[in-house]
Amino acid sequence: MKTDTVKGFKDYSGEEARKKAEIRKILVRTFEKYGFWPAETPIIEYEEFVKGENPADEVISDIFKLKDKGKRNLALRYEFTFQLNRLAKNKKLPYKRYQIGEVFRDEPVSANRFRQFTQCDIDVVGSDIRDEAEILAMFSEILKRCGIKPKIYINNRKLLNEILDELKIKNKEQAIREIDKFDKLPEKEVRVNLKKIGAEKVLDIIKKPEAYFKKYKSYKEIEQLKRFCKIYGIKVLFSPTIVRGLSYYNGNVFEIKVKGIKETIAAGGSYLCEKTQATGISFGLERLVLVSKIKPEDEKILIISLKQDAEAIRLAQKLRKKNHVTSIYYGKPSKALEYANSCGFSKVIFVGSKEVKAKKFKIKDMKTGRESFLKI
Repeated sequence: MKTDTVKGFKDYSGEEARKKAEIRKILVRTFEKYGFWPAETPIIEYEEFVKGENPADEVISDIFKLKDKGKRNLALRYEFTFQLNRLAKNKKLPYKRYQIGEVFRDEPVSANRFRQFTQCDIDVVGSDIRDEAEILAMFSEILKRCGIKPKIYINNRKLLNEILDELKIKNKEQAIREIDKFDKLPEKEVRVNLKKIGAEKVLDIIKKPEAYFKKYKSYKEIEQLKRFCKIYGIKVLFSPTIVRGLSYYNGNVFEIKVKGIKETIAAGGSYLCEKTQATGISFGLERLVLVSKIKPEDEKILIISLKQDAEAIRLAQKLRKKNHVTSIYYGKPSKALEYANSCGFSKVIFVGSKEVKAKKFKIKDMKTGRESFLKI
């Protein structure tokens, strides 16, 4: 029987799992501070609902398909936005929700790309450009808390459509999909692909300086976003090659990159949700963990019971009531110290008969080796 994880899936434990949990706490605190509230949705949905109204999107070909005992065609969710269409029905606007949960994609695996990952979404249904700026400000705050310096790139899908209309390009959807590959493939290859549909001239335009794009009507939405981002104290950079692969985007789009990882760390934009304008950002928790400088700072205490189990339990409960992370070890002191080192406990407290009589317990700092006493 194979017990290894399936390719593209991973176990998390120890410090890596603690770091992931710590960042998750930061996310929830920050989302709720900005007035977003949680939602949860099923992992399994009907296949036709998962595919939605955009079955030609590249990501749709990567969904995990399955059947239940009733032979219904089902699929694992690959993102949260299609489920938001259901959640947002009959909600008071603006509806501000966040969701953190597992999503699945049957796609090629790389060092930083898994088939199961924890996705984090923040969306506003009933939004305008001010909400886009707030979402970018909120995510910037999260990155700052995690010790990450981002670069935020923005573009506008209407602007791309204006340019393609000006060039009289018929197959706009295909052209947009090829432009989206600009930072993933060599320019030569992108140009060859665009030439096949008579759209190679678009590359000459998107390489022009930002001032050139001011002549387009849709560029005003980029200017507005920049203005509100400035109020929030965040810098955004215009990049006409930012597209976002999903076809439902209809306004400003953005991607966030950081040093140390070639993949985009977060992305999003504006779109229609149940015929209502919405905006949001999405990112994988695992990539955030990978580039984050944060270290869990919780002090972990190990109480070592030297045949004084009842007293050890009482002491542990007193410490827990004061919100100290506390575990008890029943066994030999030498084995206990080995266990404390391997599990990252910062302090150990010895509970023996002498300590119980004196109501004075020896504390050892596992980092410095220094010893002190705790009086009860």
